[in-house]
Amino acid sequence: MLDLPYVTAFSGLRSIGDGRGVIARERRGIAIATVMARKGQGTALAATVKEQFDINLPLGPHGSGGDATSFLGTGPGRWLVTHDAGTPRFVDSLAQQLDGLASVVDQSDSVGLLRLSGPALLEVLAKGVGIDLSATAFPAGSVAVTQIAHMGVTLWKVDETPTIHIAAARSMAGSFLHWLEASAAMVGLAVDAEAQ
Repeated sequence: MLDLPYVTAFSGLRSIGDGRGVIARERRGIAIATVMARKGQGTALAATVKEQFDINLPLGPHGSGGDATSFLGTGPGRWLVTHDAGTPRFVDSLAQQLDGLASVVDQSDSVGLLRLSGPALLEVLAKGVGIDLSATAFPAGSVAVTQIAHMGVTLWKVDETPTIHIAAARSMAGSFLHWLEASAAMVGLAVDAEAQ
């Protein structure tokens, strides 16, 4: 039997040009799930999430939690959950914890995550994102399900540095990287050393 090596979604991430206008790091080994509340179970689901994770389940396009575990509101009764893979089989455990309250779908191998920051980040993202990402319109904690250069993404603002996390379908990762490299070429794209 042939044992194929695992290749991350953004394994082609590389530094481009001079300067550090945008700093990118692939978030590797992250468990990702879509959680959809069952009919009439929203209140019970929120109580269980609070009890199990000490996280207030966000209503609307906002995120709660931190790098270890985050619940990101992506639609009515729907969240994208990310978890640092320190806990084995996190999505299976999450499905058991939310049994009867929500449907849980594992997205870990179908989605890639990038952490982007840098002084020119908003300028670069404006070349492909059709929404206002300024601090006034899109403050820290905000979540958007949108498009970047016609590719569907979920993005959320972690802080006002700004730091923005972007989740994109693994099948679009190569196209997304091509767009990012071209858009950041003038200001420079630096790969965070932690990604290596």
